[in-house]
Amino acid sequence: MAEKVGRPKKFKCVEDMKVLIDGYFESCFREEKLYNKNGDVVGFETVQFRPFTITGLCIALDTNRENLLNYSKDDEFFDTISHAKMKCHNYAEEHLYTAKNPAGVIFNLKNNYGWKDKTEQEVTVTGGLADELKAARERGNS
Repeated sequence: MAEKVGRPKKFKCVEDMKVLIDGYFESCFREEKLYNKNGDVVGFETVQFRPFTITGLCIALDTNRENLLNYSKDDEFFDTISHAKMKCHNYAEEHLYTAKNPAGVIFNLKNNYGWKDKTEQEVTVTGGLADELKAARERGNS
């Protein structure tokens, strides 16, 4: 029987990882006091003061992007990691609409989430090949 080689997994089960992931997202919010005109506290409001990021998620998990990707290949962890990454992706995408300068958001989406600028090219063939293609189409229609 072959022995396992390499470092043992940091997370033995998805529940341990999920606790840290939930803690990370919660840590991005804080309670702020609401004041009336007289300066009296009249309530509290939960506000997000820190963005959701993949790097922040990795720091909370005490791991790196590569290890996070490796865990996401494991069926047990796939859904939990995908959901966490989707929350970060959604945060970035929503900021396309509110950012004063969305260049950084666009950079993030292209480099971390596979977004691309669409480029269309129209190709016109002329000469011998074009005539042959036209003739072949005409023969096919007759």
